[in-house]
Amino acid sequence: MKVYLMLLALSAVVSFALTPAVRRLALAGQVFTPQRQRDVHREPVPKLGGVAMIAAVLVALAIGAMVPFLDGIYSDPEPLHGLLMALGVVVLMGVADDLWDLHWTLKLAGQVSAAALVAFHGIRVEAMPVGWIAVGNEPVQIGLTIFILVLTMNAINFVDGLDGLAAGMAAIGGSAFFIYTYLLTRTINEFDYSNLATLLMAVLVGSCIGFLPHNFNPARIFMGEVGAMLIGLLLATAAVAVTATVGDMQEGFRFRNVPAYMPILLPIAVMALPLLDLGLAVVRRTVRGASPFSADRGHLHHKLVDGGWTHRQAVLLLYLWTFLIAYGVVALNFVDWWIVLAVVGVLLLGAGYLTLHPWVRRSRTARNAPHETREPQT
Repeated sequence: MKVYLMLLALSAVVSFALTPAVRRLALAGQVFTPQRQRDVHREPVPKLGGVAMIAAVLVALAIGAMVPFLDGIYSDPEPLHGLLMALGVVVLMGVADDLWDLHWTLKLAGQVSAAALVAFHGIRVEAMPVGWIAVGNEPVQIGLTIFILVLTMNAINFVDGLDGLAAGMAAIGGSAFFIYTYLLTRTINEFDYSNLATLLMAVLVGSCIGFLPHNFNPARIFMGEVGAMLIGLLLATAAVAVTATVGDMQEGFRFRNVPAYMPILLPIAVMALPLLDLGLAVVRRTVRGASPFSADRGHLHHKLVDGGWTHRQAVLLLYLWTFLIAYGVVALNFVDWWIVLAVVGVLLLGAGYLTLHPWVRRSRTARNAPHETREPQT
């Protein structure tokens, strides 16, 4: 655990230290987020912040290669080579989009290319944890992996609409996934605690934590396309990598404390809000005859701001939902399920009331307001 926490801290420090330099570079190059009607910021804000985040991830991964504790990960370099090449695609496509606002088809092609590099170099969906359905066909493994990675990258991109929202949600959800994958590794292997998914979550959470002080409202810099694609790629890659442990779990080797449905449930819980927002956006845009990749002001975070919450309050509310869902699922590893469901259920009801409070208050005010009456005419 100490090694992972050290790399998390290193990634946070590098991300925090490099972000001001990247901001100066973005200012010098006039790389601003354009003013659009759907945006909530009033003044142009530089982007490219994801470049500092991805640099922090790469530095932490490079230092990790020197740590004997992680030899089990680095002894087979092929998966990491594919991931590093995918990160290269993320940087090129993300920077190009931040500079020139690429057409959505080009961005999708870049996402598919990055996902394909990960899949073709060995990180693939090997089993569906629900019912332990093995995925033995290699083309199917690759296709499923590409689909999951591209879906997650777009989900993060869609939710990245308020200062600090994507980075904070990724830090919270990623930390929950980090705890789970570390626990899982200790459960199925008593001699080697090195795990690729745990490493990826540690460096991702660190890069997000280091970036957040510069990105929280009022943001001095945005992560841009690079940051959103980085978060989505690493979250999805870690989730896919977990399926490689299914064989060990199926054998039942020391697998007593971790519920068997976790490999599928926790990634979904971590990504619950981004996936919900993505699904609603696709339906909403398709119904009105627009492209699913077209932009609008109908996202969950827009609804909260339009409903009466301030920018910061809306972000903190979505942090709360992410925390309750992700850590509620992680708690199933430690506490009886009925206790978790009871406690988390009450907390979710409270969060729901808190979220809807502006609408409830307005409704009460409207009901209690005195109705206008007219004097009877004589």
